[in-house]
Amino acid sequence: MLTASKSSTNAERPVETAAAERPLDDLVASCQAGSRDAQRQLYESCRQRVFRLIVRMVGQREAPDVLQQVFLQVFRELHRFDGRSKFETWLYRITVNEALQQLRRQRRGRWISLVIDLVDHEPNHERHLDYKDLLEHALARLEPDLRALYLLREVEKQSYAEIAKETQTPEGTVASRLNRARQLLKQHLLELGWEQ
Repeated sequence: MLTASKSSTNAERPVETAAAERPLDDLVASCQAGSRDAQRQLYESCRQRVFRLIVRMVGQREAPDVLQQVFLQVFRELHRFDGRSKFETWLYRITVNEALQQLRRQRRGRWISLVIDLVDHEPNHERHLDYKDLLEHALARLEPDLRALYLLREVEKQSYAEIAKETQTPEGTVASRLNRARQLLKQHLLELGWEQ
């Protein structure tokens, strides 16, 4: 009896491996058909990219909760995904919306002012921050909407058209807001002690 269960487990493994290599479109279709295994695979294949974006938008401490909310929303609303856009576009729209909702709930101003106070009261500390830390602090100073656009373009390498779809914003508006985000980011970096 033990041998039979081992062989059935081994027989299932190649199916799982083959399913894990399926394209996102196939996983989405399987999820819409009710496959729990496909849901797990979809989560595993998208989790890291989504988490990376969330961390940059809301911070490390809040990111796990927002990630959970994103995927709860994804699986709750997946039946509405009709395939007219790429799945990643739809997923990023949900991610950005959930992150922005979290930022509205947080008292972000207090956290940002603590960062500013730290840098302002310890001028030598500025020199010890590497570029990545400076960039993270400067990004934290951007308005959430501008930060989301900047991250989608510069970190996730999405096109203006994809960002426009995800944020439901005209492409021209995306371009002008990205320009503003870049200008403000440069200004914040200079204020934090970045030297060109």
